[in-house]
Amino acid sequence: MKDRLKKGWDMTLRHKYVLVLLFLYRLLWGFFLYRFVDTIVTPILARYPGDHPNADAARLFLVEAQFRILKTDLLNETLLWLGGLLLARMILTPLLNAGVYYSFHRSEDGAGTHVWSGIRLAWKPVTALYWLENALAALPALWLIPLARDRFYSESSLADWLQGLFPYAGLWLVWGFLLHLLFQFMQFGAVSKEGVVNGIGQAVRKGAPLLAVTLAMLGIGIAVSLAASAVALLWSGFLAVALHQAFHFVRSLLTLWTSASQYYVWRET
Repeated sequence: MKDRLKKGWDMTLRHKYVLVLLFLYRLLWGFFLYRFVDTIVTPILARYPGDHPNADAARLFLVEAQFRILKTDLLNETLLWLGGLLLARMILTPLLNAGVYYSFHRSEDGAGTHVWSGIRLAWKPVTALYWLENALAALPALWLIPLARDRFYSESSLADWLQGLFPYAGLWLVWGFLLHLLFQFMQFGAVSKEGVVNGIGQAVRKGAPLLAVTLAMLGIGIAVSLAASAVALLWSGFLAVALHQAFHFVRSLLTLWTSASQYYVWRET
């Protein structure tokens, strides 16, 4: 496993320009999402009475906020914008994946990266697989959401309701994680022209090393996140904001490193 992670790291360094592209993509996505939420939430919170001497002021604020959300077009507009942002992300993400995975496949010819060529040549199968993966990952929601709604009215407390849903949420998380690993290999097979079926077979045969590499990178990511959170608690103001923005680069680095290491598992004979 150590050798696969090292090879994945070397592949990541050869794609340093792709790393910058992924960083800018995450940074801009986070910025636009933050600005969108800020335009919705800040005007509502600005009317919070704070230390108002009238005890009913906070209750009136909640009534007004509820009226704005439920009785005006605010909710519909918010959901429409969120849907648009999600759709844009689901269009752009598989394009980037196609370019990166194709560049991995062509990395041994010594001609640099091939991201733009990969987007042009492999975007169709990768996009189809990406959308299929997300559809299958969301499929349990058709059963889990009605279950959560029914249990919400039958449980005696919120804690009991959450505790009862926790096992199902855990299984849903595992389902999405395994789907992602399977479709990762299917996308590798698609960009290499070896076929999606070959990717499925590779994922089944190499499930153990694939899982080991992915969990190792997940552990590294969690450790880095905890370290960044601890530093952010000690710092404040501009330094905390700068650290938060810089962490987008670290996340992009870990994402690219994980995909490169998984690619080496797929390529092994």
